[in-house]
Amino acid sequence: MNLTRSLLDVRPLRTSPVYRRLLIGRTVSVLGGFMTMVTVMYQVWDMTRSTAWTGAVGLAQALPLVVFGLFAGARVDRADRRRIYLTATVGQAACSLLLAVQGFTGHVPVAAVLALVAVQSAFGALGAPAAGTFVPRLLPKDQVAAGLALNQITGQSMMLLGPALAGVLLGGLGIGACYLLDALSFGLAFYGAFGLPALPPRGEPSRAGLHGVLDGLRFLAGHRVVRGALITDLAATVLSFPVSLFPLVNAERFGNDPRTLGLFLSALAVGGIAATALSGSLTRLGRPGTVMLCTSATWGAALVALGLSTDPWTGLALLVVAGAADATSVVSRSTIVQTCTPDALLGRVTAAEQIVGQAGPSLGNVRGGLVAGWSSGATALISGGLLCVLAVAAVAGTTPELRDAAAGTD
Repeated sequence: MNLTRSLLDVRPLRTSPVYRRLLIGRTVSVLGGFMTMVTVMYQVWDMTRSTAWTGAVGLAQALPLVVFGLFAGARVDRADRRRIYLTATVGQAACSLLLAVQGFTGHVPVAAVLALVAVQSAFGALGAPAAGTFVPRLLPKDQVAAGLALNQITGQSMMLLGPALAGVLLGGLGIGACYLLDALSFGLAFYGAFGLPALPPRGEPSRAGLHGVLDGLRFLAGHRVVRGALITDLAATVLSFPVSLFPLVNAERFGNDPRTLGLFLSALAVGGIAATALSGSLTRLGRPGTVMLCTSATWGAALVALGLSTDPWTGLALLVVAGAADATSVVSRSTIVQTCTPDALLGRVTAAEQIVGQAGPSLGNVRGGLVAGWSSGATALISGGLLCVLAVAAVAGTTPELRDAAAGTD
């Protein structure tokens, strides 16, 4: 196999200056977002010393996306997506500026901080479906998967860098400065999208309100390839997402060493970055359905092996494999959504994809915690991984359209 073709496909960076500028702005903004995530958690803990309040941070971030996501998607399918994205970016930047002001001044109730986080998340719920329509409009169809892989690797790289950078800046500059840097990062995101052409939906615009949402749901119910991709993702996350189990598994199997625990999440991210860096052959393959099914099953199998492992280095290696499988599956899922969905429906379907990506891991963490409470962390990992493999096999067996799908299949 040609090594060059196995490396990350960077053709979109060469062929589309507009996409390149958009990616740079998005990358800087994602970095700022991870910094703010850590800063909010730190500030809320510092103000309350309560895990209930720090848990409420995740709720403030997730609820607006779930509640407004599909309606935001319907709005995106009725108007110029570029304008909607720019508006959402300005709204998010304004929230970061207000967070910076309260961070510099202090003495703001914790509920006010969470309210700002929720409003910012609501703007994100509007901007994300709009951004999800850009890649298939800016790139040729055979480069869409490569563009999504570039989005994935830059996002995961920022997931590694952002929290570490936030920790350094919090110690040196304080809370307000971290929020202010996030606000400035939205300026680059705005610049990256400002040069886009007008991007109204192609085809019949969405109907307003609930009618438009229901039209999107009818499409999802009827399109077996897209539906199968989202069900596969839910199977992998709801049945087997492992993050809530890491502290318990670390205590049960690896001597409760904090160094091992700290490496667990890093191992997932390292695997994701490595797999995306070597994704060229898969994104050129043009068979995202097959790739997604195989990598989702690999994710489940790696977690079963992790549950059986007693050696910390073997466990970390298995998490690298799981992270690689997860990242490849995400790129494949997004490729299916963005190449198989008519442009007029893409905002709504992308919103549904975002909800699946947000809610699935959260529900998976709850499932893992409950099963571990009844048994053990290792049992929760093994049972979840097995259920994931079985569910993926069921989807593959009952949805041949997904198994055989090529990018752009109707």
